[in-house]
Amino acid sequence: MTKKVKILIVEDEQPIAKALQLKLNHVGFEADIASDGQEALEVVDKGGYDLMILDLVMPRKDGFEVLEELSKKKKHPPVIVATNLSQEEDLARAKKLGAKDYFVKADTPIADLVVQVEKNLK
Repeated sequence: MTKKVKILIVEDEQPIAKALQLKLNHVGFEADIASDGQEALEVVDKGGYDLMILDLVMPRKDGFEVLEELSKKKKHPPVIVATNLSQEEDLARAKKLGAKDYFVKADTPIADLVVQVEKNLK
């Protein structure tokens, strides 16, 4: 039996987080939710995640702060940034801090997100 790929969804808007979780679980991943950046860092420290989907705009610690903290760790899962920000400078900043990919929440069909997830797991 193969182990399911574990994905951590870091999103403060619960309807979006739950929708992503349901869709990713439906296609065979095991997705958990952290509701802000601080919770995400606590959960990731315990290990076991193969990929993180990270919102940029959140309370407590935003996505940029999470990326900065992750960059200081020896090992962490690859990160796909989920955002409604389409400013090039924000996306460039996220990539500079270590994000592997990004998607615009309002514009990306789930099938495209699944392709991005699979691509970034390799």
